[in-house]
Amino acid sequence: MTTATTTSPTPLSPADLEALRDRAAKLKLNGVLAHWDEYGAAPWLKLVVEHEEEERARRSLERRIRNAKLGRFKLLADFDWAWPKKIDREAIEELFNFAFLGEGGNVVVVGPNGVGKTTISQNLVHQAVLRGHTARLVTASEMLNELAQQDSPTALARRLHRYSQPHLLAVDEVGYLSYDTRHADLLFEVVSRRQQKSTVITTNRPFKEWNEVFPNASCVVALVDRLIHKAEVVEIEGDSYRLKEAKEREARRTSERASRRAAKTTTKR
Repeated sequence: MTTATTTSPTPLSPADLEALRDRAAKLKLNGVLAHWDEYGAAPWLKLVVEHEEEERARRSLERRIRNAKLGRFKLLADFDWAWPKKIDREAIEELFNFAFLGEGGNVVVVGPNGVGKTTISQNLVHQAVLRGHTARLVTASEMLNELAQQDSPTALARRLHRYSQPHLLAVDEVGYLSYDTRHADLLFEVVSRRQQKSTVITTNRPFKEWNEVFPNASCVVALVDRLIHKAEVVEIEGDSYRLKEAKEREARRTSERASRRAAKTTTKR
């Protein structure tokens, strides 16, 4: 008969113990720290710290995903690079290295409706969140109307703080609607507050036409200047991919209806 033997955990070195104590301090496990001489060398403590780190990382990711306001979106892996007439795939894929995020640089994606601008911004926000950053996606109309509706300086300051804090803010669909001077000033305020952070803008209008997006607004030149400072401008040309998909769906439905009618005719015979 053999007797099972148990192997005692290898004691931690002084350096490992100090590293474990630093991790416990970052987690603010104050009760453990207060009794470190008693618990520090306990074999279960390392597991407790690891489990706490994993749980907090999980909750943090869930919170960042929730705050990103992404909803459902198409992954860039499913993007049809062959559809646009003009697109710099290499420049777009380089954005996902997020070098611009470390530099506080901006990204402006310019192109007509339906060429994938929103898909690119959604994927940038998603990947930024997965990498541990805070990020948020919002349409220009949603953000500017929300800010304009605040009825007190305090309420406005809170909303401006909400949009100035994320490491990455993606403002979608600038240019699809026209805005008054108040809205232009609010967008300028958001961009100004984010000088050390990154903003992604998608727009269907070149900058030279932004005076039509914000007619009579005196801040347009300054707004564009702030945006393009340290910015990567990506231009896309082509027809609407959504329109292409709609035509393909309609063609399939027409074909299916024709097949059903043909089948019914054959059955009657």
